[in-house]
Amino acid sequence: MTELLYGDGAIRRPSLYGSSIENTYAGVLSFMRRKYTRELDGVDVAISGVPLDLATTFRSGARLGPAAVRAASVQLSELYPYPWGFNPFDDLAVTDYGDCWFDAHNPLTIKPAIVEHARTILRSDAKMLTLGGDHYITYPLLIAHAEKYGKPLSLIHFDAHCDTWADDSPDSLNHGSMFYKAVKDGLIDPQTSVQVGIRTWNDDFMGINILDAAWVHEHGTRASVERIMSIVGERPAYLTFDIDCLDPAFAPGTGTPVAGGLSSAQGLAIVRGLTGVNLIGADVVEVAPAYDQSEITAIAAAHIACDVLCLWRQRKVAGTR
Repeated sequence: MTELLYGDGAIRRPSLYGSSIENTYAGVLSFMRRKYTRELDGVDVAISGVPLDLATTFRSGARLGPAAVRAASVQLSELYPYPWGFNPFDDLAVTDYGDCWFDAHNPLTIKPAIVEHARTILRSDAKMLTLGGDHYITYPLLIAHAEKYGKPLSLIHFDAHCDTWADDSPDSLNHGSMFYKAVKDGLIDPQTSVQVGIRTWNDDFMGINILDAAWVHEHGTRASVERIMSIVGERPAYLTFDIDCLDPAFAPGTGTPVAGGLSSAQGLAIVRGLTGVNLIGADVVEVAPAYDQSEITAIAAAHIACDVLCLWRQRKVAGTR
């Protein structure tokens, strides 16, 4: 039964389910107006921000990404998500857990802080949908998810860059080396992992399967989904979407844009096609609103995150959560 509230459902909602009637230009900006709470009892999905951009290699500003994506998401709570045709919150208990706190002036403490933040959520058996923040955050998130679900995990990685630069320093913060480290640490299995939208070169792709942007443009989104499914199968999979996977025409508000990327329609179609994937966690990263135009990057990121919630709703209703 859908519960209707009028205004500020993020702080007034007594239930984890249902929707609220809001003015899209007003009120508390939780993700899609979900209840702000650190209580995890009965929660299916906890949405959390990690406002980090100390690991960027070009333009900074992704620390403001979680706030921008939350603000862009409020219009999505007005109507049933397209093309799903249902309200995911009728069946899926989703909360906004707020942001991970860390001391940005003490870099050596950042990775442990993110890992422990994720552990707290995952211990409750809630799934975690994270808003970045630069892409480095995926590395500590993978550590926590691999502890919960067993390693190695499969990775579904949307990006312009493969992020496998060699970096063997245990203490470095680098948003271009996470998956080099993740493979080295046994967190992900490269043979059952896939990177989508790649259009930059790296000396070592670490054995991960690649559907580069040219492949997606040539073969289309349906073939891309089929290829991803054939690689990942039903293994526990973590999805990470770097918004620079999208072409700068659709996502200018990011730190390292690269021409020739996917359209927002292509990116959304592929994500929506992953209904058969056993997603155990997800993040959307690298939104840097200072470089955005009319919020189109944040809007795209909010749609991607919403579609991940719809994927989880489908699996819960089907009994395959």
